[in-house]
Amino acid sequence: MSNFVSHHTALSVSDMDRSVVFYEFFGYRKVLTWEASDESLSIVHLKNEQGHVLELVGYADAAVIAPPGVGNDLNKVGVKHMAFHVKDIQAAHDEIVSAGLGEVTDVTSGRTQMDLFFVRDPDGLWVEILKDDRRLDPENPTLIREEPRLLEGE
Repeated sequence: MSNFVSHHTALSVSDMDRSVVFYEFFGYRKVLTWEASDESLSIVHLKNEQGHVLELVGYADAAVIAPPGVGNDLNKVGVKHMAFHVKDIQAAHDEIVSAGLGEVTDVTSGRTQMDLFFVRDPDGLWVEILKDDRRLDPENPTLIREEPRLLEGE
């Protein structure tokens, strides 16, 4: 079996410089820039200490689209968001709020038993920040079943 290792995540962005600054906050550093001779397209690769590459793709005529809902419209098929793990979720939340990075949700406990919050990137995409202390075992997968909700008066 091949050893598959995560390499990169690609995002289309409307303002390359603004997006580079946003993702540098999360430890990414610019390692490559490619530009079309007619200036219609640019691609920037940012890399973090773990070796993950974030590929930002910017078209000169990028259309502005209404930002997606929290988590990037989970009810629609497709890639939804990227996430960063932190050891102290409240400290990370406070740091991002203090930096004025973008719209930030409150810290909450997610459905899959992780504490988390989201911050919007410059194009309105949600980036998840989470603390994952779970001890998951592929030999004994965890099943979490939502409890049925009772209607008022039941």
